[in-house]
Amino acid sequence: MDKLYAALAPFYDALNRDVDYHTWADFAEKCFSAYFPGKVDAVLDLACGTGSMTLELGRRGYDMIGVDASPDMLAIACERAEEAGLADRILYLCQDMCEFELYGTVEAVVCCLDAVNHITDRAALSRCFHWVHNYLVPGGLFLFDVNTPYKFEHIYGDHAYVLEEDGVLCAWQNAYRPSARVCDFYISLFAEEEDGRYTRQDAHQRERMYTLTSLRRLLTENGLELVSVCGNFDFEEPRNDCERYYIVARAIKETT
Repeated sequence: MDKLYAALAPFYDALNRDVDYHTWADFAEKCFSAYFPGKVDAVLDLACGTGSMTLELGRRGYDMIGVDASPDMLAIACERAEEAGLADRILYLCQDMCEFELYGTVEAVVCCLDAVNHITDRAALSRCFHWVHNYLVPGGLFLFDVNTPYKFEHIYGDHAYVLEEDGVLCAWQNAYRPSARVCDFYISLFAEEEDGRYTRQDAHQRERMYTLTSLRRLLTENGLELVSVCGNFDFEEPRNDCERYYIVARAIKETT
């Protein structure tokens, strides 16, 4: 995984060009208004990658913390924050999303682009939820998305895909095992060098499919109440063929 993200970091934003972070941030703010009783000031972007959501929320006035395990991704995130004039509003920390440590509490945690699915061990996911709860204020919100069973079975499956942008081609072959609810991705990244030659790097990645029942159980065990599950940014109920669940949970803890 570290090898993959080190190679992918310079091209990550180009390959995710179609992700609408502006609309995603709009959705997050609507959730803040609907489900948090006070004012959201500080937000943690967990598994922040190159900081696209961190920047989007930072531009809207939130004090941001970005946590990611990849130093290569965070290096780009820091450069982008400097260029946007937001370096003083964003703190980036290189930490594992299952073992992170903050300097204080936040009113909200966001975690985007199915990062939760990349935690394939249930005990590790439970630890992640534990630390989210630990650093949320009472009633604080945890917003995250996961890929649905439909996506694992019908979009991932055993299919092969190719993404191509200027200077990079990313190809991967999927192998989904329904009995284990795990999908393996065998990825080849071809990056163009200055002399026009392409270098190749191969990597393996894995995601686990989590049902809403299992997520609710893990959230509850760690002091988080599942508040809402949507199939899109319009707060609609998930359809059988939706590809993502957008989930809102609330920290249940005593006010100090």
